[in-house]
Amino acid sequence: MQEYILVFVVGGLICVGGQLLMDLTSLTPAHILVLFVVLGGILSGLGVYQPLVEFAGAGATIPLTGFGHALVAGTMEDIDKIGLMGVFSGALKASAAGVMAAVTFGFLAALLFNPKG
Repeated sequence: MQEYILVFVVGGLICVGGQLLMDLTSLTPAHILVLFVVLGGILSGLGVYQPLVEFAGAGATIPLTGFGHALVAGTMEDIDKIGLMGVFSGALKASAAGVMAAVTFGFLAALLFNPKG
């Protein structure tokens, strides 16, 4: 039970940061999306984000910062395995399942529901 609370708190704090940026700055949601993905990538590259993932699990991997982390971690892993070609393949391998799920569920939602407007 304590694990679920920890995941909720860490993920919630990341989301609160995004909400505060929307409320207190002139940044658009698109700017914040890019900022969070880049921030997750930078923190991953510096070795700071992986300990947060180990500590909070899905609370750190589900928000947008987790996507940036997955891209950089996958790239670094493939660079270690296959060298320079890992720059091109690592991020794709690390994020393919999540991207494919988003595309599939987005397509299904478009088929099933009629948007207003």
